[in-house]
Amino acid sequence: MNNLDLVQEMDHQAKPLKPMELYVFFDPLNPECWELQGIIRKLQIEYGHYFSMRFVLSTKLFTLNKISKTVNVDTTNLSHPVLASVAVKAAELQGKRAGNRFLHKLQEYLLLQTKDVSSYAILLEIAEESELDQEEFKRDFHSVHTAKAFQCDMHITREMEIDEVPSIVFFNECIEDEGVKVSGLYSYDVYQTILQEMLGQERLNRQSPPSLEELFSKYSTLATREIASIYNISEQTAERELKKQLLQQKLERINLPDQTLWTLK
Repeated sequence: MNNLDLVQEMDHQAKPLKPMELYVFFDPLNPECWELQGIIRKLQIEYGHYFSMRFVLSTKLFTLNKISKTVNVDTTNLSHPVLASVAVKAAELQGKRAGNRFLHKLQEYLLLQTKDVSSYAILLEIAEESELDQEEFKRDFHSVHTAKAFQCDMHITREMEIDEVPSIVFFNECIEDEGVKVSGLYSYDVYQTILQEMLGQERLNRQSPPSLEELFSKYSTLATREIASIYNISEQTAERELKKQLLQQKLERINLPDQTLWTLK
């Protein structure tokens, strides 16, 4: 895969200042994409000084074609898998922090499995709980800007021949070089090794993780196993430390069927 043509087509984007650039392709309704999120966060914490990253929303193109036929209908009762991706793009128009809040709340709804996150009505509810401007979100959801942003992600998905999510494409500074595409979900050390090999270094300078307070200021919602992985401790040890934060009323706990999430209070 050569990224020269893609870079030329997207000349409005600044050349990354870091030696590596990662394109992360994900579908917000795909559980494996949320599993990858924990790996990505650890990679950012330990080696984020080596790479910049762009998240690209990817969904089946036939679902996009289907939803495009419903543009002029009342969306109040509309339900479709692609709506979640459109909603993320609409939320991002209110700023990066707002987009992240929406994405984390969407994840929470998805993991709880009590409401249909492909429903427009539920997405409005998520936007409200994410403290977004509701009227602005509704306008943006139907706006040309959101449609173009989503179409841009679809274009990148096609150009990089992504046929599975999650996927990550690693690029180095030389635009003539082939990118390395990793489709599917793998263990952390696989991504770490690829990063090291593409940087051409025998050993990478690993950064120490921040304090728990700093971690939650950056990622407002984390799972127990994510935190255990980031600090290289057992889940039991992580649970004890998190309970201390809970008693100090700094965090809230969300119990899910197969994991526990912690969020800033």
